[in-house]
Amino acid sequence: MKKNNAYLPILFALVLSAGILLGIFLGNRAGSLNPFKSNRDKLKEVITYIHDNYVDTMSRKVIEEKAINGLLEKLDPHSVYISADDFHMANDPLLGSFDGIGVQFRIENDTVMVVNPVSGGPSEKLGIRAGDRIVKVDGKKIAGIKISTNDVMRKLKGPKGTKVTVSIFRRGAGGLVDFTITRDVIPTYSVDVTYMARPGIGYIRLSNFSKSTHEEVHNALETLLKSGMKKLILDLRGNGGGYLQAAIDVADEFLGKGQLIVYTQGMHHDREVANATADGLFEQGDLVIMVDEGTASAAEIVSGAIQDHDRGIILGRRTFGKGLVQEQLDFKDGSALRLTVSRYYTPTGRCIQKSYKDGLEVYNSDYYHRFMSGELEHADSIKFPDSLKFKTPKGKTVYGGGGIMPDIYIPIEKDSTLAYYNLCINKGLVYQFAFDYTDRNRTQLLHFKTGDQFERGFVITETIYAEFISYADKKGVKRKGNNLQKADLYVKTMLKAYIGRNLLDNPGFYPILNSIDPAYNRAIQELSKGK
Repeated sequence: MKKNNAYLPILFALVLSAGILLGIFLGNRAGSLNPFKSNRDKLKEVITYIHDNYVDTMSRKVIEEKAINGLLEKLDPHSVYISADDFHMANDPLLGSFDGIGVQFRIENDTVMVVNPVSGGPSEKLGIRAGDRIVKVDGKKIAGIKISTNDVMRKLKGPKGTKVTVSIFRRGAGGLVDFTITRDVIPTYSVDVTYMARPGIGYIRLSNFSKSTHEEVHNALETLLKSGMKKLILDLRGNGGGYLQAAIDVADEFLGKGQLIVYTQGMHHDREVANATADGLFEQGDLVIMVDEGTASAAEIVSGAIQDHDRGIILGRRTFGKGLVQEQLDFKDGSALRLTVSRYYTPTGRCIQKSYKDGLEVYNSDYYHRFMSGELEHADSIKFPDSLKFKTPKGKTVYGGGGIMPDIYIPIEKDSTLAYYNLCINKGLVYQFAFDYTDRNRTQLLHFKTGDQFERGFVITETIYAEFISYADKKGVKRKGNNLQKADLYVKTMLKAYIGRNLLDNPGFYPILNSIDPAYNRAIQELSKGK
């Protein structure tokens, strides 16, 4: 819901302080002028009064939604109202599936480009390919109109069994090609990529916690174990969380029978405890969990449980700090309310929820404050009061009250020799060049069927790199400075990674990207000790 209505502060004041304001306003008038005969349904009466008497026309639905949003904002940062229009956008990532046509897309040059059709989905079955441009949907042009990603998704998603016609531009096809697609259930995935990082060392990158997450992680572990995995890197960086039960089930894969994973408790909700079972696939091998400031909620539950039981190493930077649990109330009109009903606590008894007493603006700008305080560069910039100290079974000190503090701190990388690389990345030049290169050379690149084949077989040649340098120069970024070897290595690596992503999605991207990632390489180093 947009908050740029000039009368919004007045509405919130009326609704949230109805008893006081209206009592003062109406109490000085004759009793016959006061429409409120009792204190029953005061909020409902205020909304009716606004609807019937407000100076401008405003629907009751709009008033109700503004009132609910205003009320929830005063509670905590994670109690939210979701309108019917936004409901599927908010819920689909948690469900592990949605109804649609089954394409991964990006908007490039104001045009919707298919990155990859979902394997086995309705689009792939009809012959839609990576690199195709969707120009029209049901006869209406969507190219060149500054369409947003959300608007594209609204047009392409729809109930299973319904049909949508897309007009595709394909290189060499000579005009638009129409496809009438019958929408179907499209799976979404929490595991971005799984591969063997080194002999004996597996890697799983997990992006969220949905209904399908535990099954995906379980299957990934089975695959890695069959490939000879003895040690594991679980990458939870940027994982914003999701379902509590999914976090419990994933943590259960790494902890022994009876070990406490998490407990929750609230004013109106009794303490609920979750313990590990004997069903975990990886309860013994060495484990490193990678985290950062984007690791939140369910991802912090897993990290906290592993850390509190001294089960593995937490590596990276301090996590986000979301320790509140929400329940969802669905309304008949398709909207929903997610209300914070309890806090969760790690096995040592710490709540890692960061403070929100200074309001939403400060809470949501936490990353900026971490950056300005130097926390992202120096671990000793982080201060925890003694009252938030806890001890693990082996005597290690851990902290509550503001995220999970890693066992091994990895600062953001700052290196003056990377100036050329940083400029190329920040201006989007590497991404755009890789996109254009893949688009021009897709036919020649199609013989790479897997990420492993691409990683071993594709090389950024000096000819390709010279072409990029010329491209960047024309865009105002000149290759200059001393000690450019590291910058060149990083640019070439990212060019290859983005070409791999455009061709093969995540399996063609992360194994290459990780090769220059300081946190990833430190995790490999930790797991390689004692060989």
